[in-house]
Amino acid sequence: MADQRTRGGTATAGRPATADGQPRVTREELIAHLNEDLAREYQAIIAYVVYSQVLKGAQYMSIAGELEKHAKEELEHALIISKQIDYLGGMPTVSPKPVRTSDDAEEMLGFDLDNENETVREYRKRVRECETLGEYAMAEHIREILVDEQEHQIDLATALGKDVSEVTREEERA
Repeated sequence: MADQRTRGGTATAGRPATADGQPRVTREELIAHLNEDLAREYQAIIAYVVYSQVLKGAQYMSIAGELEKHAKEELEHALIISKQIDYLGGMPTVSPKPVRTSDDAEEMLGFDLDNENETVREYRKRVRECETLGEYAMAEHIREILVDEQEHQIDLATALGKDVSEVTREEERA
């Protein structure tokens, strides 16, 4: 049974596209992509826990409280993604992506914004992949996560004094 659980796999170039032009994805590839997403959720949980506690200065107190809320939401996302991986017959990863830290509060928040930008980009892909496989309920779960992630993106951009629409345009170009 263990050998049926997938940890790797990537899409191959030249694979035929679906009728709507989306690249085909296998269940095994979707499991691998969801495990990448799960590793990013673990990264976010760790980062938000640490950042919320080490941010210093009056100007960061309200954002530190918000980061604590984000950590809890990221845990919920990790549980949802783990459940989807298990549903597909995969084994959820146990390893987070690396967490960047800094002594500079603004730099830490910038790291978070970069991570949220990547997360939003990847979850948009995941919705399309789920739909390609006919996993519409899974796509809806991911859409719900995407709403939270975009709110995190907006919160961080606002805290950094960045124009949210510019951050989104940068994210779309990446």
